[in-house]
Amino acid sequence: MFWDGLADASPVLQALLAGLFTWSATAAGAALVFVRRHPSRRLLDVALGFSGGVMLAASYWSLLAPAIALGAGAGLPGWLPAALGFLAGGLTLGALDKLLPHLHPLAPPAEVEGLPASWRRSTLLVMAITLHNIPEGLAVGVAFGAAALGVPDASLAAAVALTIGIGLQNFPEGMAVALPLRREGVSAKRAFLAGQASALVEPVAAITGAAAVILMRPILPYALAFAAGAMVFVVVEELVPESQRGGHGDLATIGLLVGFTVMMVLDVALG
Repeated sequence: MFWDGLADASPVLQALLAGLFTWSATAAGAALVFVRRHPSRRLLDVALGFSGGVMLAASYWSLLAPAIALGAGAGLPGWLPAALGFLAGGLTLGALDKLLPHLHPLAPPAEVEGLPASWRRSTLLVMAITLHNIPEGLAVGVAFGAAALGVPDASLAAAVALTIGIGLQNFPEGMAVALPLRREGVSAKRAFLAGQASALVEPVAAITGAAAVILMRPILPYALAFAAGAMVFVVVEELVPESQRGGHGDLATIGLLVGFTVMMVLDVALG
């Protein structure tokens, strides 16, 4: 198996390859613009719900549970690093959400968020997905760093499971950026480039996360929980509301349940 050959590689290299994998999943989703111009809103709503479910499950099994175990092992109340890191992650993403100009993929142009900017719609869409790809990349990198340090409840298999889960939910994210642009008349090439560009930050964030926890082990439980808080913020602030606004709320909710289940099974079975 491919990942077996990485067992002896450095966690930073593992994180880089994992980040490239999650980026490629986004690019694959964006590539649908070459075969389809008019996306189904029902499909996009279900896909966004699925993404939210994956991120919710990953935030606990892949991030918070190891953070709690690590905090307890360090002689601290197990909940303390997890609680502080979780809140810090959510508040940081909240601050970035207020500052970075962006437009959620399925929102009308009048709902641009962040500081005023005269950017193109495609740029605003890329910024929106990039904003929540940052915690995803950090989560992957921190998971590989935690596995390398022998953290309880963290293993290479668990980091791989997280990578697969993030990759699965990145596919619809690429669709959510590229397909609406294509429907509005943007060329297939430009729509694809915009869709895949939103995930270019993930390999960088993954390397950063892995290197940080290797160099500064005491921050590891906080870093794990930070990524979890940032991911939950994205789910509640963006993915769930966006999946519900298209008139297919029940299907989107089922998509979220399926995504949560898939990520839970991946983490428990592989981790």
